[in-house]
Amino acid sequence: MEFSSKHFMKSFLSDYWPRLLVVFFFNLLAVAFSILSLMLLEPFITILFHRDIFSLSVLGRTMMNFISTFIDTRAASQQVVGLILLAVLFFFCKNLFTFMAQWFMAPIRSDVVRSVRNSIFDKLLILPLSFYSDQKKGDVISCAVNDTHEIEFTILSAIKEFIIEPLTILIYMVSLFIISYKLSLFVLILLPLAGFAISTVTRSLRRHGKRSKEYLGTLLSHVEETLSGLRIIKAFNAFSQAERSFARNNDEFTSIQLKIYRKVELASPLSEFLGITLVMIVLVFGGYVVMQPHSTLTPELFITYIALFSQIINPSKNFFTAFSNYKRGLSALDRLASIMQASEVIVEKPNALNITSFQHDIVMKDMSFSYEQQEILHHINLHISKGQMVALVGPSGAGKSTLMDLLPRFYDPTSGSIQIDGVDIRDYRIDHLRSLFGLVSQDVILFNDSVANNIAFGLKNVGRSDIVNAAKVAHIYDFIESLPEGFDTNIGDRGVNLSGGQRQRLSIARAVLRNAPILLLDEATSAMDTESEKLVQQALDEIMKDRTAIVVAHRLSTIQNADWIYVLDDGFIVEQGTHEQLLRDGGKYAKLVEIQNQ
Repeated sequence: MEFSSKHFMKSFLSDYWPRLLVVFFFNLLAVAFSILSLMLLEPFITILFHRDIFSLSVLGRTMMNFISTFIDTRAASQQVVGLILLAVLFFFCKNLFTFMAQWFMAPIRSDVVRSVRNSIFDKLLILPLSFYSDQKKGDVISCAVNDTHEIEFTILSAIKEFIIEPLTILIYMVSLFIISYKLSLFVLILLPLAGFAISTVTRSLRRHGKRSKEYLGTLLSHVEETLSGLRIIKAFNAFSQAERSFARNNDEFTSIQLKIYRKVELASPLSEFLGITLVMIVLVFGGYVVMQPHSTLTPELFITYIALFSQIINPSKNFFTAFSNYKRGLSALDRLASIMQASEVIVEKPNALNITSFQHDIVMKDMSFSYEQQEILHHINLHISKGQMVALVGPSGAGKSTLMDLLPRFYDPTSGSIQIDGVDIRDYRIDHLRSLFGLVSQDVILFNDSVANNIAFGLKNVGRSDIVNAAKVAHIYDFIESLPEGFDTNIGDRGVNLSGGQRQRLSIARAVLRNAPILLLDEATSAMDTESEKLVQQALDEIMKDRTAIVVAHRLSTIQNADWIYVLDDGFIVEQGTHEQLLRDGGKYAKLVEIQNQ
C-alpha cells in the first residue's frame, strides 16, 4: 500500500469497494427513512389544524394512502395514530440501517490500520542500517505507531464522512427540490459560501500537523535516550540539563498542537453558526414565498421544508469537520510516505542465486566503501579460506566492524566486489547469504522474552534438546538451570536481569544453535572481567572448531593463534600475516601488542 494521499485513496477504494458499497447502501436506506419520517410532518400538521387531508400536497396524500392500507383513516384521531406509528417505524428503520452501516465500516477501518502497520513494520525491517543512522529512533517509532493511529482517527474517519454526508446532503436536496425548486436554488447559492469559509480556516492544518509530528518524534527520541542513559544522567547529576532539554522540546510541541486544536475546534462551531444563519435566511426568503398569492408552497409544506433543510446542517457540519481532519491527517500520510519511499539500497536481483553452504573461500577484490561521501574503506584485498580463523585488528575507527558488516550485506561496497565461492555476494539471495553467518558482537541484542526463545531467535521448529545442547556448548547451561523457571525464564528488556558475560554467552548459544558455517565475532570479549572473559573465550573456542571464523579483536592475546591477521588503519590494510610474522616485522601490529603488554 502506498501512502501518498492520491495513492492511498486509490488503493483504499480499489481494495474495499465491495464492502464500501454495502456501507453506501445501508446509509442510503437510513437517509431515505429519515426523509420519510420528516415528510410525515405535513399531514400531521394539516390534520391538527384543518381536521382533514384534502389540502395535502401530492407527497402528503401519497403518505396517507399508504397508511390507509393498514389503518382505517376516516377519523382524524385514527389518522394521527397511524402517522405516529409510521413515524416510530421509520425512525426505527433509520437507526437500524445507520447501525448496520457502522457495523460494516468498523472492520474496514481496523483492517486498513492493520495493513498500514504491517506495511510500515515490514519496510522498517527491509531498510538498510544506514537509514537509521540518519534518523532519530523516537521519530521512527512515532511514525510507525502514532501516525498510523492518526490515520484511523483522521483520514479513515474523514473518508467515512465523505461517503455518508454528501449522499445525505444530495438526497435531502433532491427532496427539497421536489417541494420547492425556487427555494432550493437559493439554498444552493448559499452552501458553497459556507464551504469556502470553512476551508479558509483549515487550510494550514496539513503544514502544522507535519511539524507537530516532527516535534513528537523529537520528544520520543529524548525519552528513549534518557532511559538508555539514565545511569550517566544520575552519575553526572545532569537532571536539570535533561529536564531543560525535554521542557524546551515539549514547549515547542505544545505550541504547535495549540494552533492545531484551535483551528480544528473552530471548524465545528463555525459550520454550525453558518448553518443556523442559512436556516434563518431560508426562513425569511421562504416565508416571503409562502405569503405570495397563489403560492404552491403551503405553510405546512414550508414547515416540512425547514425540517428537511435543518437536517442538512449536521451532515454539512460533519463534512467540513471531516475535511479539516483529513487535512490534518495528510501530514501523517506524508511522514509514512517518506518511510515507504525510502530507498532500500540493499536489493535482491530478480534471479538471485541460491546458496546453502560455504565450500571454498571469501575474497574481497579492490573493495571500497563510502558513507555519505566519506570513504571508510579503501581498496581492500583479502582472502579467507574455508576453515581458517582470520583476525581483523587496528585502532578504533580503522574500519574493522564496517568491513565485517559488508559480508552479510548490511551495506554494499561502493566499488570492487566481495565474493563467496567465486560469486559476487550481490548475486545471491539475501536470506540465503545471511544464513551462512553466525554473529556474536560486543553489543549483545537480547529481547524481552524467555531464555529459550532468545537462543532460538530467528529459527523455526527448534527442539528443546537442541536449545539445551547449544547452552551447554556456550557454557551457560548451569546458570540457566539455576533461574526460577529455567529456560522459560523471562530475561527482561534487553536482558537487563543478566550480567554482561551471561548475555554474551546467550548470544554465543544463539550462534551455536544457528550452526552457520561462517562466524563473525566482533570484539565479543571486550569490556569484561577476567572470569567472564575466560568463560566466553572457552565458549568461542568451542564453536570455532571446524568453522570459518572472522574475528575483530580488541585484546590481541585472544587472536595469537589466528591463521592470518589483517591490520587496518584509517580504512587501509597496512599489514598482514601471522602473529609471529607481524611481530618480527616490527610494524603497526607489533606496536599494538607492545602497548597492550605494558
